[in-house]
Amino acid sequence: MEAPYTEHNPTTPIEPCEWLNKLLIEVWPNYMEPKLSKKFQSTVERRLKNRKPKLIDKIELQEFSLGSCPPTLGEQGMRWMTSGEQQVMSLGFDWHSKEMSVMFMAKLAKPLMGTARIVINSIHIKGDLLLSPILDGEAVLYSFESTPEVRIGVAFGSGGSQTVPGMELPGVSTWLVKLLTETIAKTMVEPRRLCFSLPPVDLKKQAVGGVLSVTVVSASNLGRKSRTNELGNQQSSSGSTTPGTPLNRKAHTFIEVEVGTLMRKTTTCEGPNPTWNSTFNMVLHGETGFVKFLLYELDSDGVKYNYLTSCEIKVKYVLDGSTIFWAIGHNDGVVARHAEHCGKEVGMVVPFEEDITGELTVSLVLKEWQFSDGSVTLSNSLSNEFQCSIDGSPKLQSRTGRKLRVKVVEGRALAVNSKSGKCDPYVKLQYGKALYRTKTLSRTAQPVWNDKFEFDEIGGGEYLKVKCYNLDTFSDDSIGSARVNLEGLLDGASRDVWVPLEKVDSGEIRLEIEAISNDHNDSLKRSSSKVEAGWIELVIIEARDLVAADLRGTSDPYVRVQYGNKKKRTKVIYKTLAPNWNQTFEFAETGEPLILHVKDHNAVLPTASIGNCTVEYSMLSPNQPADKWIPLQGVRSGEIHVKIARRVAADSAKKTSLLTDASALGKGHKISAQMRDSLKKCSGLVDDGGDAEALSLALTEVESVQDEQDLYIQQLEREKALMLQKIHDLGSEIVRTSSGPARTSC
Repeated sequence: MEAPYTEHNPTTPIEPCEWLNKLLIEVWPNYMEPKLSKKFQSTVERRLKNRKPKLIDKIELQEFSLGSCPPTLGEQGMRWMTSGEQQVMSLGFDWHSKEMSVMFMAKLAKPLMGTARIVINSIHIKGDLLLSPILDGEAVLYSFESTPEVRIGVAFGSGGSQTVPGMELPGVSTWLVKLLTETIAKTMVEPRRLCFSLPPVDLKKQAVGGVLSVTVVSASNLGRKSRTNELGNQQSSSGSTTPGTPLNRKAHTFIEVEVGTLMRKTTTCEGPNPTWNSTFNMVLHGETGFVKFLLYELDSDGVKYNYLTSCEIKVKYVLDGSTIFWAIGHNDGVVARHAEHCGKEVGMVVPFEEDITGELTVSLVLKEWQFSDGSVTLSNSLSNEFQCSIDGSPKLQSRTGRKLRVKVVEGRALAVNSKSGKCDPYVKLQYGKALYRTKTLSRTAQPVWNDKFEFDEIGGGEYLKVKCYNLDTFSDDSIGSARVNLEGLLDGASRDVWVPLEKVDSGEIRLEIEAISNDHNDSLKRSSSKVEAGWIELVIIEARDLVAADLRGTSDPYVRVQYGNKKKRTKVIYKTLAPNWNQTFEFAETGEPLILHVKDHNAVLPTASIGNCTVEYSMLSPNQPADKWIPLQGVRSGEIHVKIARRVAADSAKKTSLLTDASALGKGHKISAQMRDSLKKCSGLVDDGGDAEALSLALTEVESVQDEQDLYIQQLEREKALMLQKIHDLGSEIVRTSSGPARTSC
């Protein structure tokens, strides 16, 4: 649906608007003001991140209220303009409020320093408003006919302990007026329009993001506008502008699609009517999105490219679960489409703006909307499973305490180094404070990692941050990043997604994400508690691709194993980046984290860390070992190969050997003797100037004896507690049996 706004359209007589303003006074305080304040607050916060004056180092919005005074509409009346089937209401807009309260806390830059409060306590916006119903009255587009007059009142105050006096900050008032004026001009001054939807049903759900499939199909009649085009004298009977000078038949053009910081490019095609048929998955953050299409032309050498023109399509979530798409049509008219459910394909033909004539044909599919309550709207065939009921009560509530398993499967079309042409990619995942990293793969833009990680679920809509890097000698190059909304995961269900990387021209990462419920975790704990107390068996096999800690390009690696307050270590393997240990360690299972620290041994200098990792074992079934290659954290490369098992003995022999060996007489004396011998051995090696490897092995022996001593002391303490409990029970029994009724003599 499209129609132009022109001065030649027939208009109706001016109608009074007194009734409209009376209605607005009634609905403003409890309905419109809270909704508009919330919407404008998020807009202001986004703008503050990118724009601030030089005197302000940081600024934060602390309070936002539009006050109880609504704007006045159509003080001089309103009138309708028509063009074909399109109707446009024109009326004056005058908002002069002295009751609003918008407060910022600013950290001032040099030379002022300190903090200050900035308060907007009045506002005056005056202009002409245009309202246009679209999609048979299902929504209304609204905009200013031209940039309105904007004035604001600003007060300054102190901001806390380290503050500047309450004086006016130079340039701040002008900056705020400019910021507000530019925001209005870029979003809702003709031909830019905002959309207000009027759905028959409100599902009471707040959209926080979505996935949009964009197919750039083709362009037609590309040309440069002639003089008569610019004056608006060339217009066809259908309402579209007549093409100007056609582009060179050998011109090579491509489209760049932008959604926020996510950018994708089509292939290059020749001529004034190119066909691309390029499809991209784009990520929306929030309930609205702007899809921008930028047209570029390659020069004759095929090296540089020149920007020609652009157009954009806006996307908005509607409260009944549908989606509205709209754009600027010919002669500043409207092109609007409505998708009643996710998965429905919508085709749009949108004219280019600026100095280029022609039209762009695109196909759009909103694949899913994600909501703040944890639910997800997918395609129509699946929507009943994920959507909430008509009364707004969600079927799926977001939970905390669940486990999130994320598998980084593979990547495709990753960016390569522009100089070397190499791509040695790895991925970092960050969720809350947890940070993990995959292994590094060499010389491939189509990597397959299949690395698995586990996170504790965080409430409040926390995003999973994905960052992809290209390993380099001096500093690793970023080859894209993305945010993944983890809300809406069903218990036990797996989500397989290709995540497009932002801030780069190409690249996607495939993730498999699964949520494990508390019930599942509790059942595992209950099942493990029913079996006999066991032990953890850890085999440290080998490592590969370790970082070089020595100047000669190698390392002397060993592994320090930490399980709760118990520590053990492997032997040192000298001059290698791929050591082979094959050492086995056992710990009485307590449920504590099992952490491996890979170190570079130095005889004189302190040891250097060359990575660490956590070995997950809580989900293992008893006596079922797992073989794992685990990427090392905190370093650019390196993996360690381990086997881990939760052992449970069929009889109590093994358990007794680990925990209850106190029955062996003289064990304490034996441990003491072993400790004395080990210390004497270390002392002798130091006095004789023994080699570093022998000293390292001796220290390892001392640590092993100390761990054995700790276990023995813990066992003695447990037996002491049991003995005291038995003594207490025996004493209670004696008192109970001896306190019967006294005998009486005959």
